[in-house]
Amino acid sequence: MNSAATRCLIFDPFSGISGDMMLGALIDVGLPPEWLRQLTDEIGLDAEVEVVSVERGAITARHVRIRSKEREAHRNLADILEIIHEAPINQSSRDLAASAFRRLAEVEGAIHGTSPERVHFHEVGAVDAIVDILGVVGGISELGIAACFTRPVAIGRGWVDSAHGRLPLPAPATLKLLEGLPVYDAELEGELTTPTGAVLLAALTQGQELRRTFAPLRSGFGAGTRNPSSHPNCLRVVLAELEPIGRLCMMQADIDDMSPEYLPALIDALCDAGAIDVWTHPVQMKKGRTGVRIELLVDESRRQPAADALLAASSTIGLRYFRVDREVLPRTTETVEWRGFPIRVKSSQVPGGHVRRKVEYQDVIHAARELGIPPLEVRQEIERQLSHEQPQ
Repeated sequence: MNSAATRCLIFDPFSGISGDMMLGALIDVGLPPEWLRQLTDEIGLDAEVEVVSVERGAITARHVRIRSKEREAHRNLADILEIIHEAPINQSSRDLAASAFRRLAEVEGAIHGTSPERVHFHEVGAVDAIVDILGVVGGISELGIAACFTRPVAIGRGWVDSAHGRLPLPAPATLKLLEGLPVYDAELEGELTTPTGAVLLAALTQGQELRRTFAPLRSGFGAGTRNPSSHPNCLRVVLAELEPIGRLCMMQADIDDMSPEYLPALIDALCDAGAIDVWTHPVQMKKGRTGVRIELLVDESRRQPAADALLAASSTIGLRYFRVDREVLPRTTETVEWRGFPIRVKSSQVPGGHVRRKVEYQDVIHAARELGIPPLEVRQEIERQLSHEQPQ
């Protein structure tokens, strides 16, 4: 694996998500089943872990079964936090598990009109849910995963029986826990997403969808308990690498002895040397002299050519630079034809899926000069053409 890359996990809950589905998927991409068995033994719960391969539709997936001698559990938040405190996983994973259960307690308490401390968890306080949450957060760390992302979560329709009676789907607690996450109605009957799955997904991803290029390393499936004929009841995960966000240099020079008429030539020289962007602004220098600051953004690999260009094409006797990070939107460039001229159009996708489109300035200027019409009019006509070409 590229040591400079970040290992991430992408959840694809096309059929919903639950704790056992998450565990099964993690095992399918490399988490050793023995690690989960040892964790279950060491947290002091009377339970056994069984990992089996099952068929869900046309997909082979891993299914994790937690078998406990406890017939029913009514633990409160303090009981569960004590178990988490003693769990043999790292501190950040324990903190994440505790945060997940606190969130469950807050939601359950708000729905049923009581305080988080007085909530009896029933289903989510049972042994399998404790193993699910500790196993998932600990397993994420065990696999060396630094970041998690999610695709939209499928939610079901109908009704479910719970310790509080019959509830509409998605269950009130589940829907509350999914707030801020991308979801969609899969038009399927039954409980697709459980409170445990929802709270874990929210805690791990914060609802972030991956909008950067990634390199898949491995994919796997975790199965739910049911095996309906209508759809494969499983969760897909993708273990992937993210290349580091580009490292850039910001370079600066303050000049007070160069005529401003030579600045355009300097900017051209810097762009030819690899500068991503160049700008100038006035500064007040020592002895009351008015000067100009040259700033440019350049990829670290092009720092030296850019420095050489700045020193050669200006009157400065020195420069300074510092490294910066950047984050960019996913972008593409396409070429459209307008009145016989090729026009480049840049598209970028903002969070939420909206696409911005920008016409390349140099192409607008060239077409305007050839046709003898104002550049602004050219740009507006091209934008109107693009709006008519977009799918409705």
